[in-house]
Amino acid sequence: MRDMTTDIGDGIIRVALVGAPNCGKTSLFNALTGANQRVGNYSGVTVERKVGMAQTPAGRTLRITDLPGTYSLRARSPDEVVTREIILGTRADAEPIDLLMVVVDATHLRPGLRLARELRDCGLPLLIVVNMIDIARHRGIEIDLDLLSQEIDLPVVASTAVRRAGMQDLWSRLDTLATAGLPPRVASGWAPPTAADLRAALREADRVIALSVRTPERRRSLSEWIDGVLLHPVAGPIILLLIMFAMFQAVFAGAAPLMDAISALIEGVSATISAVLPEGLLRGFLVDGVIAGVGSVVVFLPQIIILFAFILILEDLGYMARAAFLMDRIMGHAGLHGRAFIPLLSSFACAIPGIMSARVIDDEKDRLTTILIAPLMTCSARIPVYTLLIGAFVPARSIGPGIGLQGLVMFGLFAAGVISALLVAFVSRMLFRRHEIAAPLMLDLPDYKVPQARGVLLGLWQRARAFLRRAGTIIFMASVAVWVLSTFPYAPAEATEPAINYSFAAMIGHLLHPLLAPIGFSWEICVALVPGMAAREVAVAGLSTVYAVSGGEGALGTALATHWSLATGVSLIVWYIFAPQCLSTLAVIRRETGSARWMWIAVGYMFGLAYAASFLAYHLVQSLGG
Repeated sequence: MRDMTTDIGDGIIRVALVGAPNCGKTSLFNALTGANQRVGNYSGVTVERKVGMAQTPAGRTLRITDLPGTYSLRARSPDEVVTREIILGTRADAEPIDLLMVVVDATHLRPGLRLARELRDCGLPLLIVVNMIDIARHRGIEIDLDLLSQEIDLPVVASTAVRRAGMQDLWSRLDTLATAGLPPRVASGWAPPTAADLRAALREADRVIALSVRTPERRRSLSEWIDGVLLHPVAGPIILLLIMFAMFQAVFAGAAPLMDAISALIEGVSATISAVLPEGLLRGFLVDGVIAGVGSVVVFLPQIIILFAFILILEDLGYMARAAFLMDRIMGHAGLHGRAFIPLLSSFACAIPGIMSARVIDDEKDRLTTILIAPLMTCSARIPVYTLLIGAFVPARSIGPGIGLQGLVMFGLFAAGVISALLVAFVSRMLFRRHEIAAPLMLDLPDYKVPQARGVLLGLWQRARAFLRRAGTIIFMASVAVWVLSTFPYAPAEATEPAINYSFAAMIGHLLHPLLAPIGFSWEICVALVPGMAAREVAVAGLSTVYAVSGGEGALGTALATHWSLATGVSLIVWYIFAPQCLSTLAVIRRETGSARWMWIAVGYMFGLAYAASFLAYHLVQSLGG
């Protein structure tokens, strides 16, 4: 990604958002920048970098950076280190800051005010944004913003990021500050706070809150009533299980109409090209290489969107932190910290952000264990593989009201990923940390909030765009490569077998086949697994291209059901539960752990588990007549 600092021009005010986790900072960033955002990583670390452009009502141009959440600049994790370096101006690849906006949760001012006190010594102009003021007022909390500003000697403005009208005061204040002229940065006087400093800052925050905030008589809030059910030791885990089950049923059943429509569109394009172009290399390249390869993966976009929609809505609701508490006891028995649940749940979407989010775990050993088992969670890249194989070998029938057999199998595969991750963590703890006592889980529970439709749709658009970009680059190149390998060299004139049997792909497949034959893999599977190391879903494109070149007609799932035994299909499904078929994930493990050693350990144990489990599954199903 090109350096974002090169886009800075005259008259642009560079603003950074900073705040404690769950203060509404990201919602405020989305409200300020809309869809005008770019997401990447800071150089040298896999810490998310979100930058967006905005324009005030008076025409002032703002370049806004959303910094990783932090409680203090003491920095106990990589993302907090990035935040500190940017604020203190010591990071070379980050642009200088003109204004630091400190986002504070109106319903929980204490951590934000303590952070603001620490940031005063950084030499930057500060603006305190009291966010979610509408929720505070709904609860009867009255905040005297003028008195608050006077007591902390900093400008203060209220905002409601989820409503357009709730942003007017903030836009006006930004225009006022820009018109008056922002003072230049002064030499930083920040030093790491001592324990005494922290206690003093908290006492000062309590003093200011006592003067400027009036709270109603304490009554049980709606969030507490809901938590009484969702965090119940018996009902809570059952509800969590039902939510996960509903999600996977929706992934399979809800996406079917859209998938059928996309599949029909792709088949129509393929038929049109076949009718227009004469038989030859160009038609074979477009139909068998590009459309069969890329189209076989793009058709799964609706399932990816449904999965991400569930995750984004649950995050916005505030349910994720509750899920971490519910899972803490179970994960504790497996030797994992409760905080590991959020990275592992994030890995359902993609293991890469899941591994990156393991930074929230303070203990280095717990963090390392979480990183090593995150790839076992069933990421969205496995969905095309699972859907293809389930559609080919599992009947599409209902086994109860609203319960489809295919969706139930998909749920079982996700559950298998979770169980295998917990078992690996348990074995690791028994071998290396048997006598250590796990640290208790301490986690803020955010209030329940109605998900912001704009934020959810923006998140879905970003993920859909990333998936399609991946289909247009990695999957396209892999499909073309497989097509070339499957087409050349041509079969000799006296050939009696299909032309593909004389190709480079067949040579590679037959070379690898003796190694994978004991687990039931055909040479076509061996060919697909090689480019499939770039990304798991590439295996679907590879199989589609191989069978298209070999003259197969109809849907890929039909071709697999015709050519493969049930034992082979089950073996490949089991392989994908464990195998590290994603080079990007391995690279992130290398970067997050700072050592190639742990990456190779992940490769070794995951391939070992994949081979052993596939071997057992293949021979078990075969012995049962499959």
